[in-house]
Parts: sequence; C-alpha cells; structure tokens
Amino acid sequence: MEAIRDGVRRVGLVWTPWHTTGVIAALALAAGLLPFVKMGLMVNGVILGSIIALGAIGLTLIYGILRFANVAHGDYMTMGAYLALFVVGGVLGRVGIEGSGLGPFTFGYPVLIALPLAAAGVVAGAIALDAAVYRRLRERGVNAVVLAMASLGVAIALRGLVQIVWGGGTEQYPRESRQVYHLPMDVRIHPDALFAAATAVVLVVGVYLMLTRTRMGKAMRATADNPDLALVSGIDTQRVIWWTWAIGAALAAVAGVLLAVFQAQLLPIMGWRFLIPLFAAVILGGVGNPYGALVGAMVIGVSSEVSTQWLNPSYKPAVAFAIMIAVLLVRPRGIFGGR
Repeated sequence: MEAIRDGVRRVGLVWTPWHTTGVIAALALAAGLLPFVKMGLMVNGVILGSIIALGAIGLTLIYGILRFANVAHGDYMTMGAYLALFVVGGVLGRVGIEGSGLGPFTFGYPVLIALPLAAAGVVAGAIALDAAVYRRLRERGVNAVVLAMASLGVAIALRGLVQIVWGGGTEQYPRESRQVYHLPMDVRIHPDALFAAATAVVLVVGVYLMLTRTRMGKAMRATADNPDLALVSGIDTQRVIWWTWAIGAALAAVAGVLLAVFQAQLLPIMGWRFLIPLFAAVILGGVGNPYGALVGAMVIGVSSEVSTQWLNPSYKPAVAFAIMIAVLLVRPRGIFGGR
C-alpha cells in the first residue's frame, strides 16, 4: 500500500496546494491578458491547448513509467492522422462508405469510423516497437539518454515511412465548407474546433478515471514509484508498460487526427513540428505529472495563439519556450513539479 501511495504522489495524481496555486496562476494570467488580446485568439488557444494536452499527457505518462523522453511521440500523432486518412480513402472509400459535411462539421462519418481504427493501429505499432527496440535496450541496462536517442531514430523512420507511402505533399480528409459560429466579442469558431475540444475533454476525463479508479491505474502508479518493488509485490510490470504505451499512443493518434481536422490539412512533419509544444507543456507543468501536462498545454496553446496578435506566427515556438523558461526560473521542476 505504501508503494501505491508513493506512486500516486510521483505521477502527480494527488491534488496538492501547488496544484491549486498553479491553476490560480494560470487563470490569473489568462484574466490579465483579456483586456489586451482578441477573444477569438484566446478561444483558438484553448482549443489548440486541448489538442496539445492529449499528446502531452501521453508523453508524461510514458516518462513517469519508463523514465525516458519519447522523441517519437509527435510522429505517433502523424501516423494516427495518416492511418485515419488511409482508412477513410483506402478502405471505407473502396467499399462505398463515403461522405463529408456531417451535420455542422466539414468532415463526414467515415472520419469518426477511422478515428478509433487509427488509434488501434498506432497502439499496435507502439507496443511492437517497445518489444522490438525499447524493451531490448532496457534489458541491457542502457540509460535514459540512449533510449531517447533510439526514439529519435524511430521518429525519423516513421516520418520517412509516411513520406514513402503518402508522399511529401499536403493531404486532407474529405470535407465540405461550413459556416462558422459567430459569438459575442467578435469570436468566430468553427464547429470542427468544438468537436476537437469536446473529444479532448472526454478523453482527458477518461484517462483520469482510469488512472484513479481502476486496478491497472493503481498498478501503473505503483510501477512508477518502484518497478522492482511492484514486480515483487505481484504486479505484472510488463503488462503495465504495454498499457502505458497503449494509452500514450492512443492519445497521440487521436490528437493527430484532431489536429488534422482543426488545421484542415495533413503534413508528414506535422507531428515533428508539434513535438516542441508537447515537450514545452510537459516541462512547464512538471515532468511526469498529468495535471501539470494539462495546465501546461493550456498555457502553451493560449500563449502561442495570442502572440500572433503582435508577432509573426512563425515565432509561436519561441514564445512558448520563453514562457516555459520564465516559469522554470521560478519553479525549476515546473508548476506542479513539487518542492
């Protein structure tokens, strides 16, 4: 029981005063920006932050269990987006299941069918890569730097595979033009963006309930604290590792599809570009802390979008890193990283 309690603390699933302080600080920052920025940019930032949160939570869970930074995580997002494209056009399209413009959305129900199938494909690939690469390296006792470099090689290989199969051009899901919603304060929001945000919220809540209410969630927390003690206590740590990869890869795949829907395009380097805000969100919130990854993602998403009011959009990563560094100067372990 002590191992589980320590594991809860380590993966950040106990709400502490620092969590409250971090949330209050983030809300205060957002409130302070309101008089000076366009509300539409704030709304877009929240939606972008929700997509970042999916990838960041998966990334921080993998670090919490396996203790290494998975550089290939962004390319799992890319694979998810392109696998969904393959299912929509290459599988469903050939059997006559087509469509776009579902209700107020630009996409059709084939994308909804492809979403879980793409996630399942990325999960299978992530577990296979762990068995073929990462597990072998762990058994040889390599350090976290070697594992991170191995994941960099995996990222390059996955990106190359996407370019070989789909080419290097821009792709998109079948779509139809739809009217945007006009809200007060000159806010214009697309129904696709609402779908992305709602999906992200449902998945984040689902992951939270899984980690806090299920036996596997308890096993993951115990393994995060002390893998050797968890193994001796009868926990199948290899099964825990597979579940960790499954959750992380599934979240990344869904985030990739939502990003493609939100941006209305797919690129082979979309996940690689997104890797910067993913790591910024994880580090800002506190490495290994799901709560921190969520708050960090919102800070990064909102600040990146708001910065475009004054700066060229190409400076978004620089703004995100500037905020991350400023926070780390005050809280070296991140907002929720503990004392």
